[in-house]
Formats: sequence, C-alpha cells, structure tokens
Amino acid sequence: MENIKKSELEIKARKWLKERGVELSDIAELVYYLQAQYHEELKMEDCLYNVDRVLTKREVQNAILTGIQLDVLAEKNLLEEPLQTTIQTDEGLYGIDEIIAFSIVNVYGSIGFTNYGFIDKQKPGILKRLNDRTTGECHTFLDDIVGAIAAAASSRLAHASADEEGSLDN
Repeated sequence: MENIKKSELEIKARKWLKERGVELSDIAELVYYLQAQYHEELKMEDCLYNVDRVLTKREVQNAILTGIQLDVLAEKNLLEEPLQTTIQTDEGLYGIDEIIAFSIVNVYGSIGFTNYGFIDKQKPGILKRLNDRTTGECHTFLDDIVGAIAAAASSRLAHASADEEGSLDN
C-alpha cells in the first residue's frame, strides 16, 4: 500500500472502527463477496487496497465519526427521547442511518447504490454480527457505514476494472 501521511481525522476514524470491532479485513471480505463473481482473479489484497483508499476520503471519515458517536451515545442512554429509543432499537422507518451511508456510497457513483442495497439486505460477514441485538451494543449507524464502505470500495474496484478494459480497447 502507498505510504501516505494520514490526517488526524482519518486516524481517528480508523481507530474508532477498530474499537467498535471492525477490522479492515472484515470490510475487504464484504468487497470480495460483492465482486468475486465479476473478477475471476480478484484477491483479498485488491479488496483491502480499495477499502483503504475509500477510507482516505474526508466524507467517509466524517460519516464514520458521526455514526459511531451516535451509536455510542445511544448505548450510554445519553440521547433524548424519542431519538434514544429510535436509534437504540434501529427503528425501521428512521432512515437517517441509511442517509449517512449514502453519503459514503455517493463518493464513487451510482453503482454503489446497487452494491449497498444488495449487501444491506444480505447482511453477510461482519454485518450479521453488527446486527446482533443480543450483544447490548448499538450499531444502528455502524452496520450501514460498514456496508457503505464495502459498497464504495466495490464501486471503486469496478471503475478501475472498467478503466483497464477501456484502455485495452484503445
């Protein structure tokens, strides 16, 4: 991976993901899940690289910090009602968690919406664990953020692949 100096915001976003039990390899596995059927020689390193690149985007970092902070506040019962119950129970009609996810998905174009919608319904890998309500943890925002990062990384991978194919045609 490239040796690029990370901003304080990026360092904090990566740290908070890890503290909430999300490894970059977990997200890379989601990327692989989304893209393996379209790329015969896809390697986990490619998936991890694309996840890493998505995390360099300020919009993504802001979404991570905002969402995780709201989840943590809900876990500690520090939000006012009715927001406390709405976030703590991940109420189906709330939708703000998905809006934050869309801000991540938008970074790499419309294909990200399809990837995100698919993975949000399937809930493979880390997303299944993040949606387990029996843990006492609140991941109302985090599960959507992780899915969105995977969808954005998948989109980035798809765009890169299309660019390579296009350059071969020219």
